Amino acid sequence: MDNKNKTDKGLLGNEKIEEAVAALQQETTQEMLAHTLTVIRRRMREAGQLIVAVEPSVGDNNLNIQSVKTDDGKCWWMAFTSFDEELKGSGSVMSTFMADIEKMFESAINAEGIEGIIINPWNRTIMLDKELIRIVLG
Repeated sequence: MDNKNKTDKGLLGNEKIEEAVAALQQETTQEMLAHTLTVIRRRMREAGQLIVAVEPSVGDNNLNIQSVKTDDGKCWWMAFTSFDEELKGSGSVMSTFMADIEKMFESAINAEGIEGIIINPWNRTIMLDKELIRIVLG
């Protein structure tokens, strides 16, 4: 059995996002950014999913999407295209769940105190602020 069969169905096709982001990192142009956003939108429309790290919230039984603070003090949600991407970085075991890309993007736009979503913060990284998320949502 090859590894593709072990990948959760909602993640199949996310390697296209990773490839587009890698190309964008090689050539940071408006055209490559537009291409990458198109690839993400296509995955969203295919009912694609991302892996989201969660942490228990204080005082209630809810889970909060784990956020990361950038050097400028802004908070971003983290999401991963694959379990391999998730394991590359933090060194700590995270609680994760699968999230529908479109629902996650809609939640991020409405979330207060969140700048946007960083996909694959450890490796093939793209930072989608709320403006870029709105573009992807169309």
